Amino acid sequence: MGSGAAYPEPVPELPDIVVYIEALQRRVEGQVLETLRVASPALLRTFDPPYQAVEGQTVLGFRRIGKRIVFVLSDELFLVIHLMVAGRLRWKAPKSPIPKKVGMAALDFPNGTLLLTEQGTKKRSGIWVIRGEHRLVEEDRGGAEPLQVTRNEFAAILTRENRTLKRALTDPRLFSGIGNAYSDEILWEAELSPATLTRKLDDTQVDRLFAAVRTSLERWTETIRLEVGEGWPEKVTAFRADMAVHGRYGLPCLRCGQPVQRIVHADNESNYCVCQTHGKLLADRSLSRLLGKDWPKTLEELEELKVR
Repeated sequence: MGSGAAYPEPVPELPDIVVYIEALQRRVEGQVLETLRVASPALLRTFDPPYQAVEGQTVLGFRRIGKRIVFVLSDELFLVIHLMVAGRLRWKAPKSPIPKKVGMAALDFPNGTLLLTEQGTKKRSGIWVIRGEHRLVEEDRGGAEPLQVTRNEFAAILTRENRTLKRALTDPRLFSGIGNAYSDEILWEAELSPATLTRKLDDTQVDRLFAAVRTSLERWTETIRLEVGEGWPEKVTAFRADMAVHGRYGLPCLRCGQPVQRIVHADNESNYCVCQTHGKLLADRSLSRLLGKDWPKTLEELEELKVR
């Protein structure tokens, strides 16, 4: 991790969710969901049908909707889990107890128990029980699957609105499953600034970004897949030592060696290198308000500011 302040827990994104689903397929596809135990009623986001309706149903398969995991069950039922920021799934022995403090729910199968845990005081993860395909569609934010669109489809979606690249890539209404971490890696791969406006890109830059989306997401999915093997994805994190910029604030860029920079806004942090921005430092909202016109434009000016 970088040299700055502690990072918030990362939201599991497309590569993490894909590997979670593959691990679930190996264990519970074709199995009966015997019981759903809920420790926190706030976890349940729907009431009709009741959550007990999933009990006794067979797991027919899985889907991914953005960053959500969908259990496809018999009787036209779907159980949807959104891990949000700090939610994680753990595979344990059958009938394992729900751990105190961090335990949210347990899904019991004949061969094991799937625990949903969540660290921290802000419990944001959720479970939806939905009946019917038409109701499930309503949960889809509409974003295109980034690994399935053509180059021209990608360009049309990207330029639908004139927004920064960072905002466009992480908007679930535009692209499905890309969040804070992998958008940083994609933009570094494409050598594009996170602050560049989508309609300012030329065809060559769109080509680079399209290729970077595929390369980054496919590479990281395969990396996590190989790391997990036939086991369970215990370490779901967006902060990986071999990432290029995300979580590497202050550390040398893997391409040019200059220190990785960051922009902080609310709970989000964007990491980038000046080799993506033609040497320009992007204004951090919180600091630039204080410094105003004195905000440094280059790394050299930033170093001078530190020395004063």
